[in-house]
Formats: sequence, C-alpha cells, structure tokens
Amino acid sequence: MSIEVRSVNKTFGAFKALNEVSLKVETGELVALLGPSGSGKTTLLRIIAGLETPDTGDILFSGEDTTEKSVRDRRVGFVFQHYALFRHMSVFENIAFGLRVRPRSLRPSNADIQDRVMSLLKMVQLEGLAKRFPSQLSGGQRQRVALARALAVEPRVLLLDEPFGALDAKVRQDLRRWLRRLHDDLHITSVFVTHDQEEALEVSDRVVVMNKGKIEQIGAPDEVYDHPTNPFVFNFLGNVNLFHGRIHEGQSQLGPLAGPAPEQGGVQDAPVIGYARPHELDIARSRNGAATVEAIVRHIYAAGPLVRLDLERRDNGGTIAAELTRERYADLKLKVGEEVHVKPRNMRVFLDDKEAQTEDYSI
Repeated sequence: MSIEVRSVNKTFGAFKALNEVSLKVETGELVALLGPSGSGKTTLLRIIAGLETPDTGDILFSGEDTTEKSVRDRRVGFVFQHYALFRHMSVFENIAFGLRVRPRSLRPSNADIQDRVMSLLKMVQLEGLAKRFPSQLSGGQRQRVALARALAVEPRVLLLDEPFGALDAKVRQDLRRWLRRLHDDLHITSVFVTHDQEEALEVSDRVVVMNKGKIEQIGAPDEVYDHPTNPFVFNFLGNVNLFHGRIHEGQSQLGPLAGPAPEQGGVQDAPVIGYARPHELDIARSRNGAATVEAIVRHIYAAGPLVRLDLERRDNGGTIAAELTRERYADLKLKVGEEVHVKPRNMRVFLDDKEAQTEDYSI
C-alpha cells in the first residue's frame, strides 16, 4: 500500500502548518518525518490518517483518492506517544478492542479474536501478560501493547506519532531496534514522526526532514546525513562546527582556512559559513605546513567509544567541538590547557543564512 501526498496545505488560524507539501511513500517502506516542534510533521501524519482534513491537496492510497474518507475507511493503524490505552481494560481487551467494535457483519468470532490477540501478544513478546492492566506494565511494555492494538485490525498503513517519546533512553533504543525488526517481518507501509535525529537515522528506510511546514530534504539516512542540501538540514542532523568567512576571488576564506565556493554559483563577495562535523576534524600538535585553526584544549570527555574535546579558538575565542577515536587520543596524549591545530577534513560551504545558524557549536 503506497501513500501519496499531493500539494497539501493546512492552516490553523494565522499559522501555516503545511505549505505545498508533496511526498510519496512506497509500498512496504518505513519513512521517518523528522523536524523540530512546529515543523508540521504531526499535522502531516494526522492528515494521512484522516484525523485532520487538508485545506487543499490530496491524499492517495495506492493511487486511490482517500482525502474525504474516514479513518475507518482508510484502514490505518495509529500509535500515539502516550499509548492511549484503556486503563480499565486488560492487555488482552485493549488489543481486542478494535475487533470487538466492528459492525456485526464484519466482526470476527470470539475464537478468531482470541487467536488473533494471542498471536499479536507473542509477536510483541508479551504473551504472559494478557490479563494484566496498563498500570501494571512498564512504559516499553505499554507501547508494545499500543502497537499490537494498532496491528490487530490488520491496517493497510501503520502511522506512529513520537512512539518512543515518553520512554527513557535505554528503552527507546531497545524498542526502535525491535520496531525495525518487526517492520522487516511484516513489510507494512509505515510512517513515524520523531524529533530525534538518531532515531530517524537508525530506524527508517528514508528520512523526510521538515521545517516550518515545508520539506527541506528527502533521502536515505546516510544521504541526508552525509549530503545535506542546505544549512538547516546540516544543523539539525547532529552537532556541527561553523566557520565564518567571505567569498574572495572565487574561494571561501574562513579565517586561516580556505574552502570551496558555495554551491550557489555566481556570488563574488558575500558572507559564507563552512560546516564541519566534530568527527570530521583533524587534531594535531603542530601545523605541519598546513593552514590550521589554533586552539586551546578546554575540556576533555573521555567516557564512551569516542573522546570529545571542547576547544577554544585563539583568534576569536569561539569554541570548536571535536571527536577523536580512543586510539588517536591515546597517540596525542592531550591535556587541558594545551595548544592544538585544527583542520577540517571535510567542509561544506553555504552562503550565510542567519536563520540556519546553530547556537551549540557556532564559531
């Protein structure tokens, strides 16, 4: 079951939630809608589900226009962030609810409902908890019950709104890997909303990055991370260092560093910003004949698989965030207060866009 969104617009009062949004989700895909609060991702998900109606535009399931169809007619399964389980019902009855409320002519027999629910409980690894109530479950268990309930009605499309947002970090990590394995088994077309970049990159087949009601970029996780098309996507997908400068004689001069000209060609004199992620920086004790940024080591965070450094630029007092492998850190034997030389291995340059700058690691 494919999903197609065509030129959808949605406003709430004076607020433009979606602005000419178009998207195609292929049959069996798991797609993440990623963006900050207010970017329009939940509104888009609710419009796909039929919980909201677009002002203009169309929603198609496998080429069939479903824009005016109800949630029930669309046959979507919806999983909410806060589970929305019935507290007075057992786990079994929560999962069976969608089957029991069907019209009599479409309602399965009690035996069929029993078989269906128990099969789902086994699939979500909760087969021994059928008689418990939601209050007796952990957050991760409740979210799996919510997912089983959504799957019980055999939806054509599965939609998830921040499904792991209310859980702690370890449970989130375990559940998202479990969801990926479950999706690979079921191959049900799925769309999930998240503001967690790591979650979107780890779980999805494709990522849709949204901002201010528009789609900024669509692509496979490695594509949007390694090849962001604009400063917003670069900033939003992980930490980034900013190197400010200007275009001069067809090159970007970024303090002591020279870089390529922005991809927006034809500009001769304008402010630009170079973007480099913390793991894309070479750190050395000497310049070795190369153009580098001189910096002082201010903090070292050595716990975990990577060693993180907070560096202070000597020329302007700005900060640089760097990441080293533990092997490289052991070779350098760095200490707080020492001077180092920093050179980006990979840097993308864009024209200066004030709205796209980040506060965390700007330089």
